[in-house]
This record gives sequence, C-alpha cells and structure tokens, in this order.
Amino acid sequence: MSSILTVKNVAIGEGVPKICVPLVGVTVDELKQEAEALKLLAPDLAEWRVDFYEGVEDIAAVQEALQAIRSVIPELPLIFTFRSAREGGEKEISREAYVNLNKAVAASGLADIIDVELFNEQEDVKALVEAAHAHGVFVILSNHDFHATPPKAEIISRLRKAQALGGDLPKIAVMPQSPADVLTLLEATHEMKTEYADRPIITMSMAGAGVISRLAGEVFGSAVTFGAARKPSAPGQIAVAELRDTLNLLHRSL
Repeated sequence: MSSILTVKNVAIGEGVPKICVPLVGVTVDELKQEAEALKLLAPDLAEWRVDFYEGVEDIAAVQEALQAIRSVIPELPLIFTFRSAREGGEKEISREAYVNLNKAVAASGLADIIDVELFNEQEDVKALVEAAHAHGVFVILSNHDFHATPPKAEIISRLRKAQALGGDLPKIAVMPQSPADVLTLLEATHEMKTEYADRPIITMSMAGAGVISRLAGEVFGSAVTFGAARKPSAPGQIAVAELRDTLNLLHRSL
C-alpha cells in the first residue's frame, strides 16, 4: 500500500487523482496570465514547464519568473520542470546547466517539487534528490518515452528504480502504438502500486488512445493526472473541467 505525500495541504495518493495543470508561457507576462487563469480552474497543482521559457538559460531570470508566478498563486503546490528535448521537451541544455538550474530552484524556496529525469547520469540524479530534500523540496523522478510503450516488466523496473533513488513521486509516461499498449501501462501501474510502491506514483499512456489512463488513476494506481488549460504540454491532455467531472464520476462509482 503506497503512502500519501502531502504538499501544501494537498494529499497526493489519497482519493481522487490530483489534477496538475502546466504553465507553458514563453514570457513572464504570459506566465502571469496563465497563473491568473489557474485561479478559475482551481487545479490541485501547477507545473511550470520552464523549457518553454525564453530566459531558461539565465538562472536569475528563471528565479525572477518563478517569483512572478508565485506572486499570483502563492498557495498552489508548484512543480518545477525542465523537460529535455530527448524526453519531449522544447530544448536541450548542458548537463551542468540542468543540474545548476534545478539546485538553484530547490534552494530558492519557490517550488514545492522539482522534476528530475531518471535517465540523467545517476550521480546527478542522486545529487539533485539530496539537494532538494535538504531544502524540504520533493522530487518527481520521471521518464518519458514518446515513441513506444516498453514491456510491463520494464515499466515497473523504471518506477522501482525511481523509488530506490529517492524519488518522492516516481513517474512514467509512454506512447501507445495500440490499445494493448494502454493495457500494458495500466497493468504495470496496478502491479507497481500493489506489489512494490511505498509512495504515490504517476503513470500515463499518452495521445488519444491513452486518454483512459489519465482518467482511471484511482482504479489502477496513478495519483496525479495532467490537464490542459490553454496549451497542452503533452499529447492527450484534456481540459481541466472535463477531467474533473470524469474523475469525480469514477470516484462516486468506486
């Protein structure tokens, strides 16, 4: 039985999967507008996808933008994510820049969670987990496969590795090539949750075929689902209002 992770009074891993909405603005003004819109959508968490941001390679500019976001949504749990191009993000930065960026944000006190990609150098992953935890910041250890769905055993192996390396929220997102691939992801999620997980996990099958995985987390074991506000940050994200209605409908049926 996986435990609950509480972030700013949001209990991840308890009840209905928590809805996270990405901020994908290029400029500070766009980010502030998106953050204002989140007040009406009332998600459980927000994620700043900093790889979309024009000043991403300037740590001071990133921190200023982060402060601007925080000024609009001070109480909403915030995930800080630089998604690399190799895992579906907008750009690539050097290994050193990635580590320094995430360490600086963890130390800033402006983000509640940082997302660290599992397939970075293991010494970097360990250093970032340690740095985040030293500042009371949680870590999503993530992996994204935009080309295929690995076998069930491999999905579970990656989630278990993320857990073993200290990730507070192991996460995997995969691309289905068939309905059977979606079933593989759901089976892996259920097995991970029931057999191995001692913390909440996040899983999803992307694109249209995988939408069911974004809705059925409470049944199979994924604790967070990602919904779109204006611009989706990944294939298959659906609008927050529709997502919430469906999650609540499923919750009432359980």
